[in-house]
Amino acid sequence: MITIDGSEGEGGGQVVRNACALSLVTGEPVRITNVRARRSKPGLMRQHVTAIEAACAIGNASCDGLSVGSSELTFRPGRVIPGDYHFAVGTAGSTGLVLQTVLMPLILAGRPSRLVLEGGTHNMLAPPFDFISKVFLPVINRMGPRVEAKLVRHGFYPRGGGLIEIDIAPAPLAAVDCIERGQLLDRSACAYFAGLPFDIAEREIKVAQQGLGWNDRECFVRELPEDQGPGNILLLEARFEHGSEIVSGFGELGVSAERVAKRAVGRMLGFLESRAFAGPYLADQLLLPFALAGGGRFTTVKPSQHSLTASDVIALFLERRCAFAPAGDGSHLMEIR
Repeated sequence: MITIDGSEGEGGGQVVRNACALSLVTGEPVRITNVRARRSKPGLMRQHVTAIEAACAIGNASCDGLSVGSSELTFRPGRVIPGDYHFAVGTAGSTGLVLQTVLMPLILAGRPSRLVLEGGTHNMLAPPFDFISKVFLPVINRMGPRVEAKLVRHGFYPRGGGLIEIDIAPAPLAAVDCIERGQLLDRSACAYFAGLPFDIAEREIKVAQQGLGWNDRECFVRELPEDQGPGNILLLEARFEHGSEIVSGFGELGVSAERVAKRAVGRMLGFLESRAFAGPYLADQLLLPFALAGGGRFTTVKPSQHSLTASDVIALFLERRCAFAPAGDGSHLMEIR
């Protein structure tokens, strides 16, 4: 049995999600201690429990220590069964993080699957739905599978209530190279809001437009039905020939609209100034599929602690490592070794 100390590296929930996914793919049981030990609230949260429950459901697996607050778990995989599944986080916990746990096992399962996920679709410390559908999944689809994502209803923190649907046509993962992002084709800034004053989104867009130098056609506000709120997110999107990047800023109590927008603008400017294909969050998510493909390369910005930790977890299961090396132009090259 593989044993992982969850306090090592970035010490968060990604260790749990990647370990369960890899356990299902390889058939190797895994024990994780000190779960999320580096977080302000250590142990499993509701969204992590739902993700593991989903992994158990699709993979006929069992898990000891599966409860909110648990700091240790043992996951024993079974055979992954493709099919139609419906999972509800029960809070504003991220549907995207649940998807991360079960997507690769279902992609490699041999027959189509359909997922309906309820919970948060746009919440802090997790990729929003737009990032998954427009940035991450297009790369996965280049690798052979066909995965389509549909947003039925937005779900913001703390209310949740969002709904997404995922259709998976499986295929073996082929190694691909994502080195050049190509020319910039399009860009946009959109501030979504629901059940909140219009001026919050308006102020975010004003700061974004000034900071990025984008025109009126590229910057806009969109109001969502009030019953999908309260919530607010600023999405900055840059679409290139060979890939895209989306930077998000989440509205939160005690943080001004201007500050939310400035932080997002700073991150987008940093990416635009680089020549990398993948931003830091896309790099995190691509490591597992590239490792499972057994090859492939992509360029990214300086690797995060999340990425380095994910590489360590992957190496325990697959005996291959996601290696990063400076590329000489400020970007880094990731390749499977």
